[in-house]
Amino acid sequence: MSETDSFIDEVNDEVRRDRLYGLLRRYGWIAVLVVLAIVGGAAWNEFQKARERAASEAFGDAILDALDEADSDARIAALEAVPTSTPGQAALAAFLASSEAAAGADDPARAAAALDGQQFDGIYGDIATFKKLILEAGVTPAAERRDGFRALAAPGNPLRLLAEEQIALTHVEEGATDEALQVLQSILADAEVTQGLRQRASQLIVALGGEPGSGA
Repeated sequence: MSETDSFIDEVNDEVRRDRLYGLLRRYGWIAVLVVLAIVGGAAWNEFQKARERAASEAFGDAILDALDEADSDARIAALEAVPTSTPGQAALAAFLASSEAAAGADDPARAAAALDGQQFDGIYGDIATFKKLILEAGVTPAAERRDGFRALAAPGNPLRLLAEEQIALTHVEEGATDEALQVLQSILADAEVTQGLRQRASQLIVALGGEPGSGA
């Protein structure tokens, strides 16, 4: 390589370096912002996770403290007073209070009231309604409870077949054997029926004088 070629290469390298430094001086702040955004985003994400974890732990501790109360009434009151930050936490606290009222205090009316007026979204609201309707057996007329279960038996609802089972039981309660058998047979014919529900429906069909799978 001649001295002229070498000199030209050096000049070209110098020009490229000058251009690079110029671009860095002009746009380098963008790269700095990108790095800061990435680091800041990661830090915020970790902060959010830590805060959610702390809130979950506080909720769990409050639930355990409530369940440690000496008597049923105190446990129910403590469960109803547990602070919640998510729909799932609110639903869990209400379900536990309802269960405590039904089992510990042997007070189905109070158990149903623990779920009354709860504004849960989606499946939480459906579960609350389902439990409340069951707890109202013997208090609320069968026809009224049946209407509530029919709303839960809508296509696509995860509680659909369990609601159908309860609908059959409301017919039994009224002495409407044929209607109960029809509902129970439809449960057996459903492709989504679980083994446990199939067994319960079959046993009830036999108890009502029918034959599982006969369609009558």
